Amino acid sequence: MSIEEIRVYGTVQGVGFRPTVYRLAKACGLRGEVFNDGQGVLIRVSGSDESLTEFVQRLQQECPPLAIINQLTRTRYQGEFSFNDFVISTSVSNAIKTEIAADAATCPQCQEDIFNPLSRWYRYPFTNCTHCGPRLSIIRAIPYDRNNTSMAAFAMCSECAKEYNDVENRRFHAQPIACHICGPQVTLERADNKPITAFMFSMLDDIDAVCTLLQKGEIVAIKGLGGIHLACDATQETAVQKLRDRKKRYHKPFALMARDITVIEEYCTPSAKEKELLKSPAAPIVLMRKKGLEDRVTREKLLTPNSSFLTPNSLAHSVAPGQNTLGFMLPYTPLHHLILKRMNRPIVLTSGNISDEPQCIDNEEARQKLGKIADYFLLHNRKIVNRLDDSIVRVVGDKVQTIRRARGYAPTPINLPPGFNNVPHILAMGSELKNTFCLLRDGQAILSQHLGDLENAAAFNAYQNTLNLYLNLFEHKPEIISVDLHPEYLSTKLGKELANANQIKVYNIQHHHAHIAACMAENNIPLDSNPVLGIALDGLGYGEDGTLWGGEFMLADYHQFKRLATFKPVAMIGGKQAISQPWRNTYVQLLSAFTWQYLKQEYGELEILQFIEKKPLNLLNQLIEKEINSPLTSSIGRLFDAVAAAIGICREECSYEGQAAIAMEALVDVHSLNNHEETQIYPFKLDISDSIYCIDPRPMWQALLHDLQQQISQPVIAAKFHKSLANVIVEMVKHLRTENVINKVILTGGVFQNSILLQQVSNRLQALEIKVLTHSLVPSNDGGLSLGQAVIAAAKLINP
Repeated sequence: MSIEEIRVYGTVQGVGFRPTVYRLAKACGLRGEVFNDGQGVLIRVSGSDESLTEFVQRLQQECPPLAIINQLTRTRYQGEFSFNDFVISTSVSNAIKTEIAADAATCPQCQEDIFNPLSRWYRYPFTNCTHCGPRLSIIRAIPYDRNNTSMAAFAMCSECAKEYNDVENRRFHAQPIACHICGPQVTLERADNKPITAFMFSMLDDIDAVCTLLQKGEIVAIKGLGGIHLACDATQETAVQKLRDRKKRYHKPFALMARDITVIEEYCTPSAKEKELLKSPAAPIVLMRKKGLEDRVTREKLLTPNSSFLTPNSLAHSVAPGQNTLGFMLPYTPLHHLILKRMNRPIVLTSGNISDEPQCIDNEEARQKLGKIADYFLLHNRKIVNRLDDSIVRVVGDKVQTIRRARGYAPTPINLPPGFNNVPHILAMGSELKNTFCLLRDGQAILSQHLGDLENAAAFNAYQNTLNLYLNLFEHKPEIISVDLHPEYLSTKLGKELANANQIKVYNIQHHHAHIAACMAENNIPLDSNPVLGIALDGLGYGEDGTLWGGEFMLADYHQFKRLATFKPVAMIGGKQAISQPWRNTYVQLLSAFTWQYLKQEYGELEILQFIEKKPLNLLNQLIEKEINSPLTSSIGRLFDAVAAAIGICREECSYEGQAAIAMEALVDVHSLNNHEETQIYPFKLDISDSIYCIDPRPMWQALLHDLQQQISQPVIAAKFHKSLANVIVEMVKHLRTENVINKVILTGGVFQNSILLQQVSNRLQALEIKVLTHSLVPSNDGGLSLGQAVIAAAKLINP
């Protein structure tokens, strides 16, 4: 007989791993114990060599659905051993190296329980088991035991305790186990504090009443898993517009939740991959193309929102104005399943917040901040410890593209490529917008959930609180802090303050280098690999020359980069104002290419010229000439804005970042996009300046203005611009290949969230037999930046 100590690392706590170990150990006739500790799961077991081998093989093959085994080690156990049977022992606290599981959508068995009148979990909104339910959202400390979660406030009743201790039950050691008798409860309230009585609704309970309220056109604030949402019937224009007006979210698309795939299929045609994502334990919002209309009709509807392409259950136009995609998710908690049971149409389910503030998670905070938005509140008394927004993904080609990484995905670690195995603790602070931070340790990157835009004070406070929680949860003591090169980012300033306070080194990482490194890391490119060509296109990032970059071609590895090419820089008149007022970008692009006198002479009849003529051009020109709040930028995000405004899309103002570019992508004429005639390509000019190649859009503007004179439609011009931009990007790659060894090209940055541009560039490069690497695990936008910052700092540390 042999006695072994088996150490299991990975996502192995709170996912039914110990019960699986127990069941398999008993089946293999073994003696010993299993328990959780700070590093994962530890098994001490005695049996024949054959039985032990069978046990380990079955453990890896029959791993619970939510468990992830990263590593399993076996050693001879030399300590005291006096077990006559196999038992589950009490958890032990020591150095934290284990992983925290992400919150998981309600499993099919629990769904059956809540709709089974004979089950004691019938209509209980907090039903869960080891295969599903809250994890990160309720945890305060590791190990993941009930007393370290917000469920500690709820003592188990005898029935729940019986199931919790029954090793044959799927709720064995399910830490959030609860029922009607002993668990959290929901309450329905009116926003005006007037009483609610049962005769007001035809309802089974408060949850069922919410369905009735939504059907009546009311707005209900619903406390869910990682935050409070605002909900209304997505087919009632009045209700949706009322929500927009009250929330002051005037244009940005709303997320939708539907009871099941059948309801979603009334509005979209999800692919097999999209259905898989919708039904996955992560249950993200999946962006899908609207169903049922030919491209021509879709464009007409987008251009004329009051047109009557309506069906009985048509979505309100205000759900996603100017979009040809919808963001759907399925119910991911019993509460949502119960609300939607009688709802045969989608609901809007958007973050419960004002403007750009973080989502509310506290009941009293929600009453104060959302009292003038919601008509009713459905709240519960289980504390949300960790705020979690809904994750957003889409499928481009056959690959999943993460747009926002949060609930269901965070904080699942990302395994680092070869060469990063023994890196000390590193903290990367992320960006200013779409912020995440990243902890590096033991060959893994732990990326936080999406934390929002730090320029909002409430978001910055939430960022600091979440950072402290993660550092404590994982007992992470950084030896290096990595920050963005931009000196004014709040994340950069905080990182430097932390470094000074703890007397540790700071690395300043260039923004686009971090984008490229993040994509390298998630694609498992080893530390010592040859440089790749990274194409980083985004809104802006601070450059090493003090200008704002955003259209970059870089030869890069983890240690360094060389800027090979860029787009011609132009001024951002008014700084941030240029982001919210696209016409400013059009003006400066035109002024960079032509004299204003020439433009008036040749194109004076065009609407865009007449529009700009009414602006205070003398003042704007002075700002440019004297370089007052008008930094130079090579940003492709701003080029998209300029083109959109020129053809009449979001010309005056955008209410959220990227609105003009997203609207233009939605309008693209597919026929023109697939037309291979040379006349369908706008030309760009390739120059060289200070040893860096530069793409000049002047010829493109001349051709585009000519198209406007010819009254070519918005969808056709939008298609030609997308195709032309992809074409010039690939032409530049071909040119750079003549001077550099380029076998891999990375496409990164927020602009590559544009699925048309991503596919156009990818397909053209692949036709040249160039390997193209894109993002999947982390966003291509700034939500993935902290991963890149972390691995660059690690590389500098390993090879100074």
